[in-house]
Amino acid sequence: MMPGLSLKVSQSLTLTPQLQQSIRLLQLSTQELQQEVEQMLDENPFLERAEDEADAPAEREPAANEAASDFVADGAYESSATAEFDTEPVAEVSAEALPWEGDDGRDTAAEDWGGDMPARGAGTDDEDYSALDHTHAHESLQDVLHRQALALRLSAEDRAALYFLIESLTDDGYLEESLAELAEGLVDASDAEALDEALHHLTVALRLLQSLDPVGVGARNLQECLVLQLKALQRAQAGPAEALETALLVCHESLDLLARRDVRKLVQLTGCKEAAVREAMALIAGLEPRPGRPYANVERNVIVPDVIVRPAAATRAGQPQWRVQLNPEVMPKLRVHDVYASALRGHKGGHAGMQQRLQEARWFIKNIQQRFDTILRVSQAIVERQKNFFVHGELAMRPMVLREIADELGLHESTISRVTTAKYMATPQGTFELKYFFGSGLGTETGGSASSTAVKALIKQLLDAESPAKPLSDSKIAELLQQQGIECARRTVAKYREALRIPPANLRKAL
Repeated sequence: MMPGLSLKVSQSLTLTPQLQQSIRLLQLSTQELQQEVEQMLDENPFLERAEDEADAPAEREPAANEAASDFVADGAYESSATAEFDTEPVAEVSAEALPWEGDDGRDTAAEDWGGDMPARGAGTDDEDYSALDHTHAHESLQDVLHRQALALRLSAEDRAALYFLIESLTDDGYLEESLAELAEGLVDASDAEALDEALHHLTVALRLLQSLDPVGVGARNLQECLVLQLKALQRAQAGPAEALETALLVCHESLDLLARRDVRKLVQLTGCKEAAVREAMALIAGLEPRPGRPYANVERNVIVPDVIVRPAAATRAGQPQWRVQLNPEVMPKLRVHDVYASALRGHKGGHAGMQQRLQEARWFIKNIQQRFDTILRVSQAIVERQKNFFVHGELAMRPMVLREIADELGLHESTISRVTTAKYMATPQGTFELKYFFGSGLGTETGGSASSTAVKALIKQLLDAESPAKPLSDSKIAELLQQQGIECARRTVAKYREALRIPPANLRKAL
């Protein structure tokens, strides 16, 4: 083949580093954003936390944001901190199975954003949201057990073994490894005498551990956990003796049959009367399958909302209005370092590397600003479309897909998906992920559609009102929905019921 030259015309999309950063920041959760901010503060000397307004420099340099203003991403806009909604549309802008109970700061819009003053109108009302206090001490299960162990008179070896077992517990209060496995991790497995001695001390320590509160702690499996609690009730005479004896027999026979509520087979295996088995099953249902649960550190699961929705003071045409605002607690307070930026400007020509870091700091602040602006825009559109939800709850949720919000705001569906993932909205109805407000629709007899979220709420309402002695089957629920004009197949009902973590009818039936 002879070599030759040819021309080819093609189109390609190139993402600038700034736009790549903007997209990446948009999809980060609040916690991930905070980590990103801390990393940038450590790496970029031109970036600093904003000062309080009283300490802010009096001078402002208009030229500080010139580079940042050269780029405006598609869909960039001047957002407002709060928005009141009535019937007017948002203006379009282009661009488990057991039934347990139980810079120098010269540009106030981009470089002081979230600091001395709100950016581009994205301020917040501090009085509408008070941050949760996460500073109070949390006492873990291990702390509770160690404190009880101090009252025991033990040898140094037994105390060390008890300490080791306490530290080996899971969050639920279980020992996942056997004593033999734990002993092998303490001594040389080839030394039989040392291994036997370690196993002896661990066995003594296990009996001591299982005598501590909460009852059931230190169990190796669910069966042992339940048996420990039942024996504690027997010692305390805290229940009918016959029921406790039957409950112990039931636990020793088969937890699978207990989970399936197979009373007939349990009667055959235990040799007890049906009434006694049912009473024992009810007793077991009141036990705690996870002894460590009350001491779980729930603070790590606390969700801090990105957006807050509050009712406005006034209504219009009898319809409530809603105010949508960003949560000040999640907005980083950043600015470009005044001293370093001034020193760099004083150097004619400057150092190219330092100029680049200064520009990176400006772009980082601007991209964070744009992230929150986009979150606010999307949240406003969601509130407008789902305003009945904020008054009447889940039953009033309407079907909505990402494409609707994307078309309304002139953004791509992928952008809406990034915005609504791991971002949360605090409402009078509770705190929800933005994705919660999106859902497919089911057909109705009138030709309209009902939101899958509303249908789930209706199913839960029906199940809450059912007779415990005669729970509703999935087929019956489908019939009841049909009577209300909602076309929902039995398989769909089963799927929604499982999503609500509600067991089937045979497991909901009263004992």
